[in-house]
Amino acid sequence: MPDALRQFLPFDLEDLPSVLDKPRSAPRETLSSGLVAYLKRLDAPAASLEAARTLAHPQSRVMVSGQQAGLLTGPAFTFYKAHSALKLAQEYHQAERPVVAVFWVASQDGDTDEIRSVELLDFEERPHSLTLELPPAHPAGRIAFSPYFESVCTLIGQFGGLPAIQERLCRAMIGGNWSYSEVFARLLLEFLGPQGLVVLDPLAPELAGLFVPALEQELADPLASSQAINRTAQAMKKAGLEPGLGRGEGATNIFLEGSDQVRRLLRFADGEFSDGNQVYTPKELLALLHAQPSRLTPAAGLRPIVQDTVLPTAGFVVGPGELRYVAELGGVYALHSLTLPAVIRRMGVTVLEAPVERILHKYGLEPWAFQANPEEEFKRVLAAQDERVQQLRAYLNRIDLEFEGLQALLTDPTLTRPRHRAQTRVRHELERLERKLLDHALHQENTTGAQFARLQRHLAPSNPQERAYPFLMYLLKHGEIALQRLLELPATGNHILSLA
Repeated sequence: MPDALRQFLPFDLEDLPSVLDKPRSAPRETLSSGLVAYLKRLDAPAASLEAARTLAHPQSRVMVSGQQAGLLTGPAFTFYKAHSALKLAQEYHQAERPVVAVFWVASQDGDTDEIRSVELLDFEERPHSLTLELPPAHPAGRIAFSPYFESVCTLIGQFGGLPAIQERLCRAMIGGNWSYSEVFARLLLEFLGPQGLVVLDPLAPELAGLFVPALEQELADPLASSQAINRTAQAMKKAGLEPGLGRGEGATNIFLEGSDQVRRLLRFADGEFSDGNQVYTPKELLALLHAQPSRLTPAAGLRPIVQDTVLPTAGFVVGPGELRYVAELGGVYALHSLTLPAVIRRMGVTVLEAPVERILHKYGLEPWAFQANPEEEFKRVLAAQDERVQQLRAYLNRIDLEFEGLQALLTDPTLTRPRHRAQTRVRHELERLERKLLDHALHQENTTGAQFARLQRHLAPSNPQERAYPFLMYLLKHGEIALQRLLELPATGNHILSLA
């Protein structure tokens, strides 16, 4: 963790043992029973159900991560977040203090542009992409998946891959009148549930009521959390950090889902709330919260706090970009009488298939450096290649000079014509060799360009690989071996997963 963030995020991976030793209250029994009911409805595997039951233990703790409900589980880092939580839970689990990995499905999020697209790259390196027409500003947990099932399974069929994996994917998506977020959860459970991953959807009817107390507290003082975020944002700026959150005048940290299922931010002024369409008294919103708890949902500045009022969280696994965002929430945690958990950066993974691994080895390239700046790495290799061309030209020039020196020894007039013919032939051969050299260099440059374009398709098509392709793509191409090798990796740090 950067040193500047330390004052805002007091606990990280090194502090996890001490955080685990501190008592932590949570509605464990209610949470456990709600999760078991929800997971049963989703046909979760036995290991996931058993882990959910374990949460009822009075000393249970949680390693939690989460992500939006992306199409085909979204970018690969979704799997990497889940794996980090699982690995940490396994490492710190004790019989007298069980530790469970929980994945929070951001089903309340209404940014449908973030979850409606997917791109796959097949064995022939042909791209296959799909973008769904999802209703804008609708929470993922309110969108029915069935209208999109045929398009998604058609994409999988066109992509190809192992029939057994194709069948598992389509089976997880069909039937049950699943919502978009429930399909996401079922896909995670299909592959990581057997490892004991517990998936939590806050919009699930079995779970939504658990979050009422935290939202009640927000409604009682609706601007306090926004003010706390803005104070911390100012402190971060003074420390040289750029905050990721900021709350405008009158903005609360609560969204209200309207009868049209569109999620709108509530603003508070003169003792009343407004979502831009309608005005509500605090009493009316409290009544709505108790009658339909899933209609009031937290904004980004409140979501981790709502999560941790229900979960006995010890470790919160986040992405690199989320560190600053969570760092702004210390004041909001304090408002809810909570302490920040250990905030742990997720693992990073670059998957290398055989052709990619060979090209990287050929040019002595490091995959993480390539993803960070493909163009710079390409220029570096070309520069080295051009240097070799210049060295070869220097050798040819020296040969030509040696021939000129030889001519000075041939002074007999009868040797003039033979000398001229020999010189012409040698020069012709030297020129022909130089042309071949240049042709070879051009071919090498074209080959290098083609190979770098190939690397870019695999490692950094638009974003770094883990943000561009879903991990399910590698399961389709390589089967369970891809998952097995992922599960062997450590919980944190950047790693190479070879599928060569």
